[in-house]
Amino acid sequence: MTAHRPEPLTEPLIPMPALTPEALRTAVERLTPSRVPAFVQDLAEATTNAQQTQSLAPLRTFVHTWGVFVAIQRRPSRATRLRHLEEVVSAGTEDPSDAIAEIRKIHAEGEAEAGTSRRGCP
Repeated sequence: MTAHRPEPLTEPLIPMPALTPEALRTAVERLTPSRVPAFVQDLAEATTNAQQTQSLAPLRTFVHTWGVFVAIQRRPSRATRLRHLEEVVSAGTEDPSDAIAEIRKIHAEGEAEAGTSRRGCP
């Protein structure tokens, strides 16, 4: 179990947006403007892949990925904690097991908030 305490109940910076490219882009612009170019590139790639494969799966993956990103980023303490945990794993100087478990938990919380859980849970 990690020593990290759950974040205090605070309001997120923005409400969770609709899971549409337009609404997610607006959220990314407000929360992390530096990530807009990556968002635009990912959307273009997802659109191209969807056309080439004649499948909506690439667009669903895009919405899932960016929906979870926004859900995490709209809560600054959670986003900061995630960055710290990712640095712990990247550094490779300590056993990453606890950090990886907490990263998974943060992503699961983001999926739940975004309504994009891939685990088939109700």
